[in-house]
Amino acid sequence: MKDRVVRISYHRDLNQVQSDDELARLLSADGQAAPFDRLAWWQGLADYCGLNPALTAAYCNGDHAILALHDAGSGEFQALSNWYTFRFRPIASSPELLQELARALRHLGRRVTLNGVPDEDGSAALIQSAFRAAGWLTSREECDTNHFLTVAGRSYEEYLTTRPGNLRTTLKRKSGKLETQIYTHFDPAAWAEYEAIYAESWKPEEGSPDFLRTFAQAEGAAGRLRLGVAHASGEAIAAQMWTVEGGTAWIHKLAYREAARPLSPGSVLTGALMRHVIDVDRVAEVDFGTGDDPYKRDWMEQARPRYRIDLLRPFSLRNWPVMIRRALRRGLPHARPAARGRENQP
Repeated sequence: MKDRVVRISYHRDLNQVQSDDELARLLSADGQAAPFDRLAWWQGLADYCGLNPALTAAYCNGDHAILALHDAGSGEFQALSNWYTFRFRPIASSPELLQELARALRHLGRRVTLNGVPDEDGSAALIQSAFRAAGWLTSREECDTNHFLTVAGRSYEEYLTTRPGNLRTTLKRKSGKLETQIYTHFDPAAWAEYEAIYAESWKPEEGSPDFLRTFAQAEGAAGRLRLGVAHASGEAIAAQMWTVEGGTAWIHKLAYREAARPLSPGSVLTGALMRHVIDVDRVAEVDFGTGDDPYKRDWMEQARPRYRIDLLRPFSLRNWPVMIRRALRRGLPHARPAARGRENQP
């Protein structure tokens, strides 16, 4: 960035971002085609999930680099994300600006830990490269799995022929016993059914119902919500929340009443939603979020890793125990902090 003026900004209060026209535009639905990359998503995490935002941004001549962080205290920062977030990545049009951002973060913290980072788009490699160049020690390891489907222009019926035989048999035998409805707007009564079903499902208690409802309302207002409900004999027994945008269908939540398991309501409702997003919305990809659950393999054809990237400021004494443990895991004869500016290969 020689001979170029770089502007760095920090935002602890995300409401202030709205007054920065450039940043607000970049992080709006017009600027980002995935919910996890937007200001509204991070604001919801701050408002309803107890996260402490520390959004950092760098600008120069129309280029930008943005990293949404959570201040965990004691000089540690983490990704501004949680169990609702499918993946975390920087918003950057310039690798050099991300490096400038990494250099600026050296003055704010001693450790940055980012979970759920993809690398099919180069995000993990970009983060490591930028932070190494700025003098941080970096480490990367797989932490999760993302199952997804590339539709490749197929119709739902063409896609269904490639699914496991037991799934096709289940759909054929059980679909006629249930009625399914898909809402493309937020319907309070349907949402109440979803919450009641979730409460009687095998799922753990919802982490933040207020976050999820607020997100569903916003997605419904924007026309991106796909809320499916399945009924048997007039009773709602299964519900799923998906969203669609940018050519991708995101599967956020799914649940069914445990007592209705013999009717396979989860499979029937997933089939109805898959038909809708493939044949009506004509998406290019379906993303089943994180987790290596076996049932996801019945519907998805591909999987890709998600990474945890640990970034350490080498001359922080509080980081030395971590650095020593990391070196011992690699079988090194001894462990000392690397010289300033040198890379610590993952």
